[in-house]
Amino acid sequence: MKGQLRKTKFELMKRIILFTSMLMMISVALSQSIVGKWKTIDDETAKARSIVEIYEKEGKYYGKILQLFREEGEDPDPICDECEDHRKGKRIIGMEIISDMKFNKKDNEYHKGEIMDPENGNIYDCKLWVGEDGNLKVRGYLLFFYRTQTWLPYTGE
Repeated sequence: MKGQLRKTKFELMKRIILFTSMLMMISVALSQSIVGKWKTIDDETAKARSIVEIYEKEGKYYGKILQLFREEGEDPDPICDECEDHRKGKRIIGMEIISDMKFNKKDNEYHKGEIMDPENGNIYDCKLWVGEDGNLKVRGYLLFFYRTQTWLPYTGE
């Protein structure tokens, strides 16, 4: 009888440890930060387009272009001719394209900021979150239309 009781207690402890470990892993995955470097992927061609660095400044999150992946014959550091705000005529490399994002703990996402598409100069409301796969989901809104891209963690390779 004592042996059976020990076995039952041991099984219960194993389950508690397993359950606690799973909760900790889920918690870490859900709280993954967007801060870092991300490889942007064109949702139409599936080609890498740029490297964007997202950083925190005074409680808000911003993103700037560090590098462009250009085709042969394309300007390696073009000027944003399509921009209509303070970025008009500025170089795209180094340009801040994500601004004023705020973290929402309840939804575990970043929102209430903007993202600018330097190819056409359009500015969209934006929402960012890290998916279960560890990739960054980037959603730009215009009224009730939206487009979501998946950006990959950039490790420098």
